[in-house]
Amino acid sequence: METMDKENQEMTLTNRQGHPISDNQNIRTIGNRGPSTLENYHYIEKISHFDRERIPERVVHARGAGAHGYFEAYGKVGNDPISTYTRAKLFQEAGKQTPVFVRFSTVVHGNYSPETFRDPRGFATKFYTEDGNWDLVGNNLKIFFIRDPLKFPDMVHAFKPDPVTNLQNPEKMFDFVSNSPEATHMITFLFSPWGIPANYRQMQGSGVNTYKWVNQDGQAVLVKYHWEPLKQGMKNLTQKEAEGIQGKNVSHATQDLYEAIERGEYPEWELCVQILSDDEHPELDFDPLDPTKLWDHEQFPFLPVGKMVLNKNPENYFAEVEQAAFGTGVLVDGLDFSDDKLLQGRTFSYSDTQRYRVGTNYLQLPINAPKTRVATNQRDGQMTIMVDRAPGQNPHVNYEPSSLGGLKEAVPSGKEHQPMYNDKLVREKISRTNDFKQAGDTYSKFEDWERDELIANLVDALKICKPIIQNKMIEHFTKADPDYGRRVSEGLAQANVDSAHLGSASGRDGAEIAENSGKRTDGY
Repeated sequence: METMDKENQEMTLTNRQGHPISDNQNIRTIGNRGPSTLENYHYIEKISHFDRERIPERVVHARGAGAHGYFEAYGKVGNDPISTYTRAKLFQEAGKQTPVFVRFSTVVHGNYSPETFRDPRGFATKFYTEDGNWDLVGNNLKIFFIRDPLKFPDMVHAFKPDPVTNLQNPEKMFDFVSNSPEATHMITFLFSPWGIPANYRQMQGSGVNTYKWVNQDGQAVLVKYHWEPLKQGMKNLTQKEAEGIQGKNVSHATQDLYEAIERGEYPEWELCVQILSDDEHPELDFDPLDPTKLWDHEQFPFLPVGKMVLNKNPENYFAEVEQAAFGTGVLVDGLDFSDDKLLQGRTFSYSDTQRYRVGTNYLQLPINAPKTRVATNQRDGQMTIMVDRAPGQNPHVNYEPSSLGGLKEAVPSGKEHQPMYNDKLVREKISRTNDFKQAGDTYSKFEDWERDELIANLVDALKICKPIIQNKMIEHFTKADPDYGRRVSEGLAQANVDSAHLGSASGRDGAEIAENSGKRTDGY
């Protein structure tokens, strides 16, 4: 018994202060819906270290392409005046144009990885508004693997190459997701044809997280953002199609975007929002703040608010695409955060990563600097390009408040949004997890060929995994949809038979065959 206790103690997770970690799944929040608090020491230490794991390549979203363009507002949200919901200036006038820069990316793999890998795609848009920058940071898929930011470093570690062999190993990824049932919905999308967009021009974008819009009276609604391709349409690739492209071109998406713009075939997207009242919505079987869930577009329709056109390629890839820095916390007046825990965790992590990767003064670089006036009391630091001083500011005063010619606070442009909280400070999952229903709904809505592709891709990846992982994943798929789980189970059983026959015929050990079968070309 004493030996067992010692072994358990040796395997206990701690932080680098030696503190045992009893909950590595949930940050501390006011009630289980949030918001989070700044004293989440374990999370801050964990994510800060994670943000600094790579120099100088991005930890995630390393491989990217980008372009300049503009966003043109419709002045309405659907058929309603947009001022009903938000006072953000860029949306108010029909025809108003705001300059933008967009960076597309693959998420998991490195800077020189093929753009045909099965991997979510980043879709980050920087709006250079008259009130300063707004960054709308998201992915091509409308949901995510996890809902709590404390799990993010572990998720990415599981998806990255093995730390010993430096080889991509799908068993690591499935080990993580098999123990994270909330990932079932995202896995369903990722291993379907939606997991490999044909290129950057023909894919959707989504803010993924739930945000808020705030109007002149300080009243708020919950919103989700969606980019929908317009004239160029939407297209995905099967695994076979992706492998055919990969054998000839590992930069096909970057090339496609660049050449289309050079030809004058400017890609366009329509920005749509879904709107919900700012409350818990007990009538739903999921929490609307949960980023692993979709808001049903039939129940909560996509409402157009404007369109984006990309019409200019970068003049220098490194200066613009590589040094472009985005953050989920970069909002303008009239836009606000929801209590989405993942959003609040990302908001610290994204900007912290940029300060480390690009430098303390990354916002002074031309691609990141707003196109409106900047006047701050921030001074010095690595690579200071200029002093952010107002023309009439006393250069001796780098603080506020002051009576000696320093900067003054802005006049509020509307009533402040002040949500009310009355709850315990806890470490808990949200109450309505419902991890499998929407995954099953998505599976049932796929066309037959999409389901066939999904099952084939999952079986191909899972067949090298240990039985405990296979069984957990089959259990999750079965809870989503019995046919889903049955087909994966039958596919794996057949793969085992085929592997045994192949091993017997070649005189090699079946385990060696299974190991070699894991050398995949789709990134997982």
